[in-house]
Amino acid sequence: QVQLVESGGGLVQPGGSLRLSCAASGSILRVLRMAWYRQAPGTERESVAGILNGGRINYAASVKGRFTIPRDNAKNTVYLQMNSLKPEDTAVYYCNAAPPSTWGQGTQVTVSS
Repeated sequence: QVQLVESGGGLVQPGGSLRLSCAASGSILRVLRMAWYRQAPGTERESVAGILNGGRINYAASVKGRFTIPRDNAKNTVYLQMNSLKPEDTAVYYCNAAPPSTWGQGTQVTVSS
């Protein structure tokens, strides 16, 4: 099994930046894709960004050009670098590893003045 521990959420003003971290441990050799999702109150969880083992990356249209998903293979850690944050980015952010699909505990990001 894979275990995921997230960190880095918090309160930031519009236009600011945050970096989330997702540290993976356990059976990580089986993992083919790491991704970030988010869920705002009253909405469904949505994909934000994902990275395959080969390096291919995809982003949601709403964050393209503002967010990036760098990774540090030596630390088994994937990040979500969030720049030019908007109030509509406010949500609980979840890290996901697959297969099999495994979720982190979530971290709150609030963008507000």
